Amino acid sequence: MNQSKQAVTPQHNSMSEAYYQDDEIDLRELFIALWKGKFLIVVTTFVFAAGAVVHALNAQEWWSSKARIVEPQVNDFAIYRQQVKSFQPIFDTYQDDGTVRVSKELDDLVEPDKIFAQFIRAFNATANKKRFFDNNETFLAFKKALRENADAGADAQAAQRRLYSAWYQKISAAPAEKNRRDEYIISLQATTQMDSYNLLNDYIAMIEKKVQADAFKNIEATLDAKETQLKQQKLILENQAKQVLAVELQRSKYAYDIAEAASINAPIQNLGDKEIFAINLGAKAIKAKISALEDVKNLAVIEPRLQQIDAKLDLMNNLDINEDIDFKSYRFIEEVEQPINRDAPKRALIAVLGALFGGMLGVGIVLVRFVFGRNKEN
Repeated sequence: MNQSKQAVTPQHNSMSEAYYQDDEIDLRELFIALWKGKFLIVVTTFVFAAGAVVHALNAQEWWSSKARIVEPQVNDFAIYRQQVKSFQPIFDTYQDDGTVRVSKELDDLVEPDKIFAQFIRAFNATANKKRFFDNNETFLAFKKALRENADAGADAQAAQRRLYSAWYQKISAAPAEKNRRDEYIISLQATTQMDSYNLLNDYIAMIEKKVQADAFKNIEATLDAKETQLKQQKLILENQAKQVLAVELQRSKYAYDIAEAASINAPIQNLGDKEIFAINLGAKAIKAKISALEDVKNLAVIEPRLQQIDAKLDLMNNLDINEDIDFKSYRFIEEVEQPINRDAPKRALIAVLGALFGGMLGVGIVLVRFVFGRNKEN
């Protein structure tokens, strides 16, 4: 058995040496084949590099202008805040003991974080982006070219939707840091350096006007709701006062009849006044009371809370909303500037990748020819 093992081992070693020698020969032949095919490799590399350069030079350029914004300071919307707070007495509640319970219904309209959040929502709103792009010459040129090249029907409509969707992505407001909502980076991408700069400024101005208009609409809606509430309260209190007045008048008439029947004309001190029909005032006084109750025109005499409601409604009618005031819903910490580097195309990268792909293709062709040639010889 030992002799058989010794006999097998030299044969195995000789086969390994043969394989090793074959590998050396294949590697040497491989380098020789690559050297012989160097012209093909150089040509494919040059062709693909030239094609990549031509594509990079003719590809559509895209530039992005950016800015960094934060929540506004109180002085950025001080005039707007003063106007909102001028309506504060309408929402406050005045207690019978003279104290005032301050309402917080108007606070959301003047909180810096709420105003800033409204600006960000409007900035990212698809409807606002569409309205802006529909008035933009660059986008309209893309849309016209798409309409001319696309077929009629559903495909054209789908292509137009894709165009809008792609351009919607070119306007964005994103948090400067993850999990932070007090600082945002706003950006707009366009086909030229100047367009991206001008369009971002124009879009910011449009959104700022939209936020201001919405802010005034919010004030109007809040005031309208409060006015409706006050009018309903007034109606309820007036009905209650009328009922109280009618009941008191009827009681007084009954008391007058009783006092006359009892020949009680003058006030009587020792007669209880807690009876359902109090006659302790005497017939003359009760008759005067009936006359006074019948002459009541101002129901606030019966229900004092009507005075507060009337005062609030009068204040609401005398105060006007000035929609011409200007205020900021954000603050720049980095203003909009013209971009220095374009987003696309990355011409150097495209040229390098084209050259690498061409070189790899040339090497691949040479290796395939080498393998097939060698198999043919074998």
